[in-house]
Amino acid sequence: MTRRLRLGMVGGGQGAFIGAVHRIAARLDDRFELVAGALSSDPQRAQSSAAEAGIARSYTDWCEMARAEAARDDGIDAVAIVTPNHLHAPVATAFLEAGIHVICDKPLAISLAEGEALAALARSKQRLFALTHTYSGYPLVRHARELIEAGELGTVRIVQVEYAQDWLAEPIEATGANRQAVWRTDPSLAGPAGCLGDIGTHAYHLAAFVTGMTPSTLAAELHTFVPGRRIDDHVQAMLRYADGARGMLWASQVASGAENALRLRVYGTKANLAFDQEQPNDLWFTPLGGSAQRLTRARVKSAVAAHATRVPAGHPEGYLEAFAQLYKDAALQIEAIDNGLPVPVESRLLTTVDDGVAGLKFIDAVISSHGAGGTWVAV
Repeated sequence: MTRRLRLGMVGGGQGAFIGAVHRIAARLDDRFELVAGALSSDPQRAQSSAAEAGIARSYTDWCEMARAEAARDDGIDAVAIVTPNHLHAPVATAFLEAGIHVICDKPLAISLAEGEALAALARSKQRLFALTHTYSGYPLVRHARELIEAGELGTVRIVQVEYAQDWLAEPIEATGANRQAVWRTDPSLAGPAGCLGDIGTHAYHLAAFVTGMTPSTLAAELHTFVPGRRIDDHVQAMLRYADGARGMLWASQVASGAENALRLRVYGTKANLAFDQEQPNDLWFTPLGGSAQRLTRARVKSAVAAHATRVPAGHPEGYLEAFAQLYKDAALQIEAIDNGLPVPVESRLLTTVDDGVAGLKFIDAVISSHGAGGTWVAV
């Protein structure tokens, strides 16, 4: 029986949304055991958070944690980084330097230079660097990618992706009550991209992941609707692809009434696909001149969808299972790397540091285009 990999976590203490999500996802397929953490820089909060999560070894300093865990015979195999954005690069660097695999929340870093340095370091250390672009873990997202690879849509002509939320429609960061809102709207912690970095990168990655295409140029506008906010809360971009395809992307965190409305539509010369993240067990396929076909999880015939499916047809799978899929694929790759074996083909769709670098190039291009009045710029 394959042993459970030992996992550490940096960030994600009491009250942190994404830390709890990572812990659930890591444990769901029984591939990881969470044994160490630097969940907070405050000693009391770090200890109480670790006790609540059942973590045996608690640290208050992530540099100390990297050194100590690397020196132990039973030290962690990988670390999950769930801090605010400005700490992603320094924390990841410390653990990569210690020879420990990294699973990091997105965005990869707060600058392209930081991201490219992380990618180079991960390659030089021959360590896995997985990036948690959650929505790539859905079975039907992976099936959609396979349909396009197989030519079922013909030549892709149009890519339309959008991500709408409303949780920042009011200046909730000003009260200090919502810690997520406070740091996500602070450029010193979130980086120069607000909505653009938080959910715009998810939309960009989903479109690229499914189609296998990235735009060569874009024209974009950033906007801040909420008075006094120091960072963007809305982005819209037109996309041009080298092969002649065209695309549109918009993301907003002030779209009143929207919950987590991430949607993708891809139109080819033969058919189109439509995916709605809020209904992740359905994928719509419509041939040119034909009727719409509802494809359902656990009924589609593809190895990539089967690999990401856990329960029988008619039993819904959702966000936590998609997140867990990334941890499952990460475990497969870590085991292969540590044993000098080829990476298993079934784990090939894991999102990595290279996807993170691509996302940072997108952020830079959008900011550059916006600063130049929405002119077309290279990605």
